[in-house]
Amino acid sequence: MSQVLRHVPQIVDPNVLVDAATRDDAAVYRIAPDRALIVTVDFFTPIVDDAATWGRIAAANALSDVYAMGGRPILALNLVGWPRALPMELLGEVLAGAQAIASEAGCLILGGHSIDDPEPKFGMVVVGEAHPDRLLTNAGAKPGDVLILTKPLGTGILATGLKRGLISEADMAEAVRQMTTLNRGSAEAAVAHGATTATDVTGFGLMGHLSNIVNASGVGARIEIPRLMILPGAAELALQGVVPGGTQRNLETVLVQWGDDISTVERLLASDAQTSGGLLIAIAEDRADGLIAALRRGPAPTAQSVGVVTAEPGVIRADGRRGG
Repeated sequence: MSQVLRHVPQIVDPNVLVDAATRDDAAVYRIAPDRALIVTVDFFTPIVDDAATWGRIAAANALSDVYAMGGRPILALNLVGWPRALPMELLGEVLAGAQAIASEAGCLILGGHSIDDPEPKFGMVVVGEAHPDRLLTNAGAKPGDVLILTKPLGTGILATGLKRGLISEADMAEAVRQMTTLNRGSAEAAVAHGATTATDVTGFGLMGHLSNIVNASGVGARIEIPRLMILPGAAELALQGVVPGGTQRNLETVLVQWGDDISTVERLLASDAQTSGGLLIAIAEDRADGLIAALRRGPAPTAQSVGVVTAEPGVIRADGRRGG
């Protein structure tokens, strides 16, 4: 990705608060002293068999980038690639699923664009807003901050198991529930407790998105692998070698100093390419317990501290021992 982005000219505009330079979740542009627009886009191929469920997951995934910036989604446009061979009724189910999630978020879908495509694809452009002084970005982490993860990992491995016919839709139920749960409440809690740094864990996996925080903030991080929450069945599939290509690439390309006692399965789970994953939040140590308690009371019952920010710029360590 860095080889691609180097061809994009650097933008010099004082109202550009976040652009592609830090590999954050969305672009942010200030339009008034107390108002900034957040703009993002995301789409992907089906990861479940049910059309409406795919639409719900895709919408939650696209909206998540706005929440990861501490914002509120305002409006969205649908993006559709659809084969002529597939019934349009199925596309209607996808759009209905997306509408249900957008309505839950209070986000208007005002139109979109479609093309003929041999492989179905669906996603959204989303526009949101936030106060410029209350943004969550990936560039504000400080040594000593606690790292909090709001959802369990393993959706990529489970979706691959489903595609290969090794698990059923019923086995995906908890993963689907997590993927269709909006990150709205988690973002609101993070902002309310004074966090300034967050990202959502999606295609680059936990370690890949943590790497973006580390590099943008000029810090390091230590992750306690035993603290990671894992979806039921994901570890067993990984042990059988059921791993998506994106997860394997994440493991091979993200620089992590793995402890000798961390198994290959644990490394894969920490690198698993997620869809509509949770937020990874960095917050001052004296505010972490309060945020975790607030998350567990409502929006993220399984929220957990998973590590700390360190003063080793660019260094991510993975520890096989669980701290206090």
